[in-house]
Amino acid sequence: MSLSPFILVTGTDTGVGKTMTTAALAAVLHGMGRSVAVYKPCQSGAADGDSDAAEIVRLAGALTAEAGVVLQQPLAPVAAAAIDGTPLSALAAHAGRIRELAEAHDHVLVEGAGGLLVELDSNGGTLADLGSLLAAAFVLVARPGLGTLNHTVLTLEALSRRGLDVLGVVLGSWPVSPDAVHHSNRQVLGTLRVPLLGALPEQASELSPADFRTGAAAWLNGLPA
Repeated sequence: MSLSPFILVTGTDTGVGKTMTTAALAAVLHGMGRSVAVYKPCQSGAADGDSDAAEIVRLAGALTAEAGVVLQQPLAPVAAAAIDGTPLSALAAHAGRIRELAEAHDHVLVEGAGGLLVELDSNGGTLADLGSLLAAAFVLVARPGLGTLNHTVLTLEALSRRGLDVLGVVLGSWPVSPDAVHHSNRQVLGTLRVPLLGALPEQASELSPADFRTGAAAWLNGLPA
């Protein structure tokens, strides 16, 4: 499967490693000689100084990275926007900006908020809906631990029912000392109808940018060219 110009990174849940996976994807694509932009429709938790776009740039290197809406509260976008008193951009506006970025880049990586069906605007639009607007391909980031098989299959089923392409699954935080559950889950995830693209070490964010970029290609060795 050739890589789509639009690659949407979603997760089975929040905190599964979407930002690290997006950074690793950006690093690998840069290594292939591709130009990359990163876009996050809704950035929550900005009051804590967190910026997923800045973290991706720090690890993956110089690239275009921006957020559509920045929210202060570490909550789902609709709830955070209500507290902040900040209007949420319509899904079509996000799609328009992503298409603009694609005019100057080979790929636009779009990092979602939480899981696939978290609402990103006041009309109930989700990352799945954004994927439909863009005819994008998805990368699904999953946990390696107990419960991941059900969460992963449910999300893949939701993507399939919408006719959305999936490049594959990434384990977003592989432990330093994996146990039998981790190894078993990794084996089972490797038998699904979509490829297991690889696994990122749980300490990936603590690596130097140089080591992160060097490691990314090995971690995501199932990514097609």
